Formats: sequence, C-alpha cells, structure tokens
Amino acid sequence: MLSRRCTQRQFLLRPDKVTNETFLYCLAEAANRYDVRVVLPVAMSNHHHTVVYDGEGRVIEFMEHFHKMLAKAQNAHRGRGENLWSSEPPSLVQLVGVDDLLEKLVYVATNPVKAGLVDRAHHWPGVQGLDALLNRRTIVVRRPKQFFRAGGSMPEEVTLELGLPPGIEDVDAFLNALRERVAAEEEQLAAERRRAGRGVLGRRGVLQQDWRSCPTSREPRRGLQPRVAARSVWARIEALQRNRAFIDAYRAARAAWLAGLDAVFPPGTYWLRRFASVVVAEPPRP
Repeated sequence: MLSRRCTQRQFLLRPDKVTNETFLYCLAEAANRYDVRVVLPVAMSNHHHTVVYDGEGRVIEFMEHFHKMLAKAQNAHRGRGENLWSSEPPSLVQLVGVDDLLEKLVYVATNPVKAGLVDRAHHWPGVQGLDALLNRRTIVVRRPKQFFRAGGSMPEEVTLELGLPPGIEDVDAFLNALRERVAAEEEQLAAERRRAGRGVLGRRGVLQQDWRSCPTSREPRRGLQPRVAARSVWARIEALQRNRAFIDAYRAARAAWLAGLDAVFPPGTYWLRRFASVVVAEPPRP
C-alpha cells in the first residue's frame, strides 16, 4: 500500500474535475509504463492511498514517476511552483496475506468516511476506485490539457484496469466480502457519529474548501513507520525476515561489485540498476 501526503497537509489534491483526471491519468500512465497493477486508489484532499501489486519489482520506479508527473501537472493546474509533496518519504507497506489485503482495502475505501467528510465511500467527489474494482469497470482518461504538450511523448489516452493480485482463488467471493465489509464499516461509523451528535462535511462542503487550506487538527509526529502489515504475528516475522534477507543479499552483491567481481543483485534493487546498470536477478513468479 502506497501513501503520500501533500506539503504542510495542504488540500492541494482537493477534488475537482481537473484534479481527478490528472491523478487518474498520471496513475494509469505510470502503472502501464512499469507493469504495476493498481488494485484500489483513493485520493483525499491532502494525501492519497493507493494499493498496488508489484509483480516485476519496479514499484520504486512507478512511485517516483507517478509522484513526479502528478506534482508537475497539479502545480500547473494550481498555478504554483513549490513542492507538492511533503519532504517526508512516501509510505510503502507490504500487505502479506489475503486477509491483510482485504483489511487495508476496507481502510482505503472508507478513508473519506472515517474523516467525517461523507456518509458513504461512493459519495466522495475525488478519486475513489471502489466502484470500478467491485464492478470490474475499466477507467479511461484523456491526457490533461495543463502541463502536458499536445503531440508530446505522453499518450493521448490511457486505460486503468483495477484488479486483484494473482493467487486469490475466488475473486467473486473476495469482492463480495469487500463490498460487505465496506458497508459494515460505513454503518459502524454512522452509528458512532449519531452517538456523538456529529454530521459530515458533505460533497458540497468538500468541493468548496480552499485548496490552500489545511486541517485544523494536529498531526501525530514521530510515530512508527511500518513496512509490513500482517494480522498473523508469524506472517509478520516471516516478512521481516525476507526483508532482512534482501538487505544481506544486497550488501553482499554490492561488496562483490565494488571489488570488481561478478555480482547479481537481488530483485527489487532500484538505484544501482537504473544508474549503474548492475545485473539484477529476475523476481520469483507467483
């Protein structure tokens, strides 16, 4: 699961027609370019959560290109020139099992509801991929007019097909479970608001927010930055051990490479593959 927030928590991604199209265009173009499967995107006003499946070990390239192009195009739309994204690095969390994937998909889909912005996930006026995922609907978006040059190298039209990672045996059952879990979460949040006597901002209120504004709530700081999400303790330990094994293999390959010896770097190596053309092993197939 990939997440990133805007600088100073400003509403630089506040929904509007151009912003929604720009986000989807940059996301689809980057996903197609780097063979990354997008499972579910949700763009909030000052951050986004996007669940992806990276079968080729190219998620870092995808993430860099997507965020770079979106920042440039969105700055052109807003008429600004400073950095769009926070100086903090993006959050990239591995979802270990099928249950972990389902849990995070519910979290991402209901993010606007949890924030007290809308009653239901599908009421969110920004990018919300839940309907397209549940109904297996292809998203087609044309190249935005701002920033991108007509007749340039970027495609005039891109297609985004949301889909689950391979290995899920019964896709229909999984999507039905996702639909039911989202509905249950929406009902639970609605009950909590009723008990507290709170309402929601609503679509109109969201669209009327000034994109220069930011939330009045204080943001938690200096918390943990997880790299793995797993409900099972043993699955989490196993995933952390795989990450440790990658680091050990990378360090060994780098030491051999610096010594002038033949070296094959583990799948997922990014910087040296791109800038030093080192040999990287093929990722294991599911």
